[in-house]
Amino acid sequence: MRLLLAVSCVLIIAVTLIAARRAEQTCALDISLTDAQTGAPLAGQIKVTTADGEVVNVHELLSRGLGLKAGEPIQHWAVLTKPTTLTLPAQLLTIEAFCGLETETTRIEVDLRDKTKHTLSIPLHRFYNAADRGFRSANTHLHLMKLSRAEVDRYLTEIPRADGLDIVFLSYLERAGADHEYTSNSYTADDLARLSKTSGTGFGNGEEHRHNYGGGGEGYGHVMFLNIKELIQPVSIGPGIMKLGTDGLPIQRGIDTARGDGATVVWCHNDWGLEDLANWATDRIDAQNIFDGGIHSSYKQSFYRYLNAGIDVPFSTGTDWFIYDFSRVYVAAGKYVTPAGWLAALSSGKTYITNGPLLEFTVNGHGPGSTIDIDNGKPLKIEARGWGRHDFKRLELIKNGNVVDSAPAERQNNHFVARLNITLETDQPCWLALRTPAPPLAGDAKLTEPVNKNEFGKDLFAHSSAIHIVRNGRRYMDRQVAEGMIQEMTEIRAQIDKQSNFADPQERSRVLDVYSDGIDAMRKRLQD
Repeated sequence: MRLLLAVSCVLIIAVTLIAARRAEQTCALDISLTDAQTGAPLAGQIKVTTADGEVVNVHELLSRGLGLKAGEPIQHWAVLTKPTTLTLPAQLLTIEAFCGLETETTRIEVDLRDKTKHTLSIPLHRFYNAADRGFRSANTHLHLMKLSRAEVDRYLTEIPRADGLDIVFLSYLERAGADHEYTSNSYTADDLARLSKTSGTGFGNGEEHRHNYGGGGEGYGHVMFLNIKELIQPVSIGPGIMKLGTDGLPIQRGIDTARGDGATVVWCHNDWGLEDLANWATDRIDAQNIFDGGIHSSYKQSFYRYLNAGIDVPFSTGTDWFIYDFSRVYVAAGKYVTPAGWLAALSSGKTYITNGPLLEFTVNGHGPGSTIDIDNGKPLKIEARGWGRHDFKRLELIKNGNVVDSAPAERQNNHFVARLNITLETDQPCWLALRTPAPPLAGDAKLTEPVNKNEFGKDLFAHSSAIHIVRNGRRYMDRQVAEGMIQEMTEIRAQIDKQSNFADPQERSRVLDVYSDGIDAMRKRLQD
């Protein structure tokens, strides 16, 4: 019995040692990504997992989640921009790969057992080509911190290319003390030109101009100045952010200076900030970001409200701190475009936003940003298409903020497609837009339906800017909405008068006049 037990122990130890040695064995895998149709090399993302489902850390590649919290799905992906030799466990592995938003995910099992070297080229099947259709994408809101300059250089060279971003606006911002770790603040115009040349992605500059009450409490608001000639000072306003000074400068002062320098102005974080209504009412904003820094509110808080008040509001988005999602805004700007040219198309409303689904939307052949005069009551011909790697459920046609028609997404090979072709009869002005189902929002009884997620675990979204249907030159306006905005600006004016720290009556007047002017502008819209 003792002999049998000893032999068993020896066998167990031997098997364990053999398994350990096999686990320690590695294989040099030469890996590349290609376009399945053309054979051209592609940049993209890969994820490597073992037969047990354990994610393999690929040390030779840049983690797609660099700088972000560990444990998130984005940490499972790595960036592959060129043929590379990877040192991987000599095991049975699964490798998944995709490029940007326009290819299906390819999943390949590769057996590296008993191999020291292997070559693998992964073909990626493209189901959509935005550039061929004249759409160019950008992230309008990006900062990076707590990384070395070399890490940020690599980040900006590789990730936008693998994500399929055409343009990235890297923006400057300040916060007392903390901004010493804002690595992206160190980039000059020459640095951005160098990155544009070496990465294949166009880089533009920007500044986030802002005011908060307290370190993170809501204040006058946050706004992006894109393609600025020089920094608008002060970059951040007041003691809430900078721990000095007063609340005596409105955001509007910086907006007017930036506009005078030819910059494009984008309001950040949907309806975050007290000064948004006043600046939209006086036509000082070029576009509105949403979901730039997380999903805090829905389309109705800003986009639908402004549009229903007769204000044109181009949709935009970005990612704020790090590129933690696929969020980007597409504009119909032609096959090649500079950052400045792209911004001109953004301001005209020829846009849609997405972190997955790709959209095309026309009314009588005209896309977002267009104005169509009702012609003797003839029906409007609406054509819409959607494509996505993941099931985005359906397309929804929006009229004046409400869903009026929809079309289901259907699987086609390893992606999803939806089509909506209808005629819409209307003899009154309205605005129309296209979206996928809106992400759920706590506290909103109309937004409780779950949506599917992308590879990084983020709720899918996509929404076009509006097409305006006018009659005799008049746009749609809901008087009740416009009057509600006047009432809210009146209440905000009183709140700021009570809450703010002003050095003298001149500062008080400078800030409060912003709201008085906004109220007057909205009243004039109602009269007109």
